[in-house]
Amino acid sequence: MNKIFSQIESAFISLMRQRSRTILTIIAVAIGIASLIIMIAAGNGLKAMVLSELEVYGSDMINIEVRVPGKGSTGSATSFATGTTITTFKNKDIEELRKADNVETLYSYVTGQEIIKYQGEAKSAIVFGYGADAPLIEKLPVATGRFYSTDEENSLSTVIVIGSKIKEDLFGDDDAVGKSVYVRGKPYRVVGAMEERGASFGFNMDEIVYIPTLTMQKRLLGTDYVIGVSVKAADPDRIPETKEELISLMRELHDIDNPDEDDFEVMTMADAQNMVGTVLSAITLLLAVIAAVSLLVGGVGITNIMYVSVIERTFEVGLRRAVGAKRQDILWQFLLEAGILTFLGGLLGVIIGAGISLLIYYVAISFGINWSYAVSPLSVILSLLFSTVIGMFFGVYPARKAANMDPINALRQE
Repeated sequence: MNKIFSQIESAFISLMRQRSRTILTIIAVAIGIASLIIMIAAGNGLKAMVLSELEVYGSDMINIEVRVPGKGSTGSATSFATGTTITTFKNKDIEELRKADNVETLYSYVTGQEIIKYQGEAKSAIVFGYGADAPLIEKLPVATGRFYSTDEENSLSTVIVIGSKIKEDLFGDDDAVGKSVYVRGKPYRVVGAMEERGASFGFNMDEIVYIPTLTMQKRLLGTDYVIGVSVKAADPDRIPETKEELISLMRELHDIDNPDEDDFEVMTMADAQNMVGTVLSAITLLLAVIAAVSLLVGGVGITNIMYVSVIERTFEVGLRRAVGAKRQDILWQFLLEAGILTFLGGLLGVIIGAGISLLIYYVAISFGINWSYAVSPLSVILSLLFSTVIGMFFGVYPARKAANMDPINALRQE
């Protein structure tokens, strides 16, 4: 044990003789480790954010959305590649879906963008045409007032629920409930204002307004089709079979025999979470690999630095060998120097990476993004081990070169 401590002390002393070189090497390694920590934390933070956003839907939810036949993309009634509008998901289909076994309730939806006006003030807003039963399936927290009713939707009432930012911009501190805003010159009575929700899935949820689906179809869009339907299953344990039943029913309603010609996509929350988790895990891994490559490049630099150190200390190596030091003593001295360099660089990199990740967290929170601080102890330990192993690995060649020196020839090169 004393011998090990003596070798570590000797390695520190040797490194301190070349402080500038040592500090620059530590900084180079620290940059690589900081990049690794930041990439992993960003990937984990993104994954946690997206999965938490999916929690607004219950585990008993099944979603059906239109898609271009033969394509895998969903979520829009329009194919941006061809400019073709998908109009096959009709209101009459929704009534048939309501009758399916294990369907407790559902709501259909459409989207658009409109200018919302109130007393000379105007605000551009994303309009969600949501069915009245949406709050039974999706978390839609109303701060004041209420969500509109089924009767209001069926009667094509011009009622509206506004996001918190829309409410603030148009009404300030005044109560918005009971007042009328204007959409395309027509008055819509505000029945509710949403709680502040921040950003989600690329939308600022506080700049969204909700109008009954049927009202939006008939009074704003002039259509009888929807983008999709969200279904709440009565028995969550039967979701897999319910999904298959809904697929069969949709194919029957749309006269589809070939699954490759489906003009819809059915997805459960488990499907969505698995898909998102897989994609984001792959992204996190890719980011980590990119950062690890920078560490490998740094490892090559360590080889060069240690090789120069061996050449500069040829006489020292020869002298130590002449007074009885064994080859393995010389080998371990240089390996320890490389390991200490990269360990200290890794430690500094972890501190920098954790600090920057924390800064990213606070910046994201300040912009209303539901981010999470995701620097795990495991990633810190692995980063430190990885950096140390990299140093030891790339220090092997110069260390072996020093250990294999002939002491007589080394002493002659003073």
